[in-house]
Amino acid sequence: MKHALRGALSSVAAVAGLVLTVSGCGFGSSSSDESDPNTLTFLAPTYSDGTKAEWDAIIADFQQANPDIKVKLSMESWDSINEVVRTKLQSKGTTPDILNIDAYSTFATDGQLYSATDIADPQVINDIQPAFAKNASINGTQWALPLFASTRTLFYNTDLFAKAGIAAPPKTWSELTDDAKKIQALGGVSGYGLPLGSEEPQAETSIWTFGAGGAWSDGTKVTVDTPQNLEGVQAMKAIAETGATEQNPGATNRLDVINAFIQGKIGMIEGLPPTITQIASKNPGLKYATSPSPTKTGTPVTLGVADHLMAFKKDGTKTAAIKKFLSYFYSASVYAKFVSSEHFIPITNSGAAALADDPVTKAFAATLPVAQFYPSNNPKWAAAQGAIQQQMGTITQGGDPAAVLQKIQQAAN
Repeated sequence: MKHALRGALSSVAAVAGLVLTVSGCGFGSSSSDESDPNTLTFLAPTYSDGTKAEWDAIIADFQQANPDIKVKLSMESWDSINEVVRTKLQSKGTTPDILNIDAYSTFATDGQLYSATDIADPQVINDIQPAFAKNASINGTQWALPLFASTRTLFYNTDLFAKAGIAAPPKTWSELTDDAKKIQALGGVSGYGLPLGSEEPQAETSIWTFGAGGAWSDGTKVTVDTPQNLEGVQAMKAIAETGATEQNPGATNRLDVINAFIQGKIGMIEGLPPTITQIASKNPGLKYATSPSPTKTGTPVTLGVADHLMAFKKDGTKTAAIKKFLSYFYSASVYAKFVSSEHFIPITNSGAAALADDPVTKAFAATLPVAQFYPSNNPKWAAAQGAIQQQMGTITQGGDPAAVLQKIQQAAN
């Protein structure tokens, strides 16, 4: 995943800069780091081969403006970062001052985080897209700052559309199904990629359940077995039964359909921001376009996912230094460069304006206001998500959608 504050750069530049220290793999800090209010430890995951260099450059530039503040950067892979943080907490070790990770809710509900207002200026908080700020909040208090976003949008092969005589991308499920059938009839290609294999079926499913007016939570409880969610799952089963998807979608993962689309073998998929870069790298000659995800009525909605920056609550002496660093990072030029380098979507208004000509922002910025989210701040969602991964693919193998949703609801309960 897997994201800029107006005018902050000049005000931060008036304050004095940073001594850069980069540690090796594995988060660590000394007792002197903990006691020094101007030494910040920062643990971040690796998004790409360039992530560490990008953070190094940001920290080095911040150094020129803030010579009294030291930032110690540690990097971990996504495979290990959660375990590193968990081990530190379980062993009562030292947590980082700033953490970049996906989920924040457990830390927040355990009282381990500063609120966003403690660690960020109002300009930063007010610059964040409202839906993503709400997703970083529990009971009205924002506990984390979204880093950048990933949403889904429809990618379609314009050459296949032309060959099939399709004039415009589909807006509704019925149009999607009709178009998928026309493309399938060309032979040698699939109309629509439906990845319901065990990797990430909760993402594809969410696009359909949200498209029926459904949700995974009522704000308090995890709500899986609802009429709206059932309608979305039934619609997935229906398009699979037309034969206009890839073979055996219940065993097909997201990467499979993305690669097939890039190779020109699928007419339509729900793609992510990195899909644009993958196409440019693997098949730059592919003729494609993007459009809002089709829904039951044609009213746009999409799945939103965001990673976050958060700060662990300690003795309160470091909040001023944290605020300076985050204000610098979220300044439009700094933030926009980072987001562009990682090929995701900016979640600040100023970042989106700075990246108005960026291919990813062009394709995905309009999806942010209509994004809906997993209820990841509900501790029971993890069990529901696991059950979706195990069960959802069976609807294309004879499984009954209502029975599948009932099983997932039972897991959540």
